[in-house]
Amino acid sequence: MPSMFIRVDADSSVHSNAELAKKLTEICPVDIFAQNPDGTLRIVEDNLDECVLCDLCVEACPPGAIKVVKLYEG
Repeated sequence: MPSMFIRVDADSSVHSNAELAKKLTEICPVDIFAQNPDGTLRIVEDNLDECVLCDLCVEACPPGAIKVVKLYEG
C-alpha cells in the first residue's frame, strides 16, 4: 500500500553506502530505514506514514542526499 502522507527520496549515493545505511537504520525512531543483506539501504514502505518529521535522516546525510517529501497540503 503506498504511503499517504510522506515519501522519502534518497539518492543512489545513500542507497549504496553501507555505513550511512547502518546509521539511518539506527537513528530513525519509526524504522523507515533498513539494511539489505548486502549492506545497502532499503526504505521500508510500510512504515513511511509513521514518520514524525524529526529530520534525523536529513541531518545524517550529505546536503540534498535525502529528502522527506510531504504528500499533503498544510
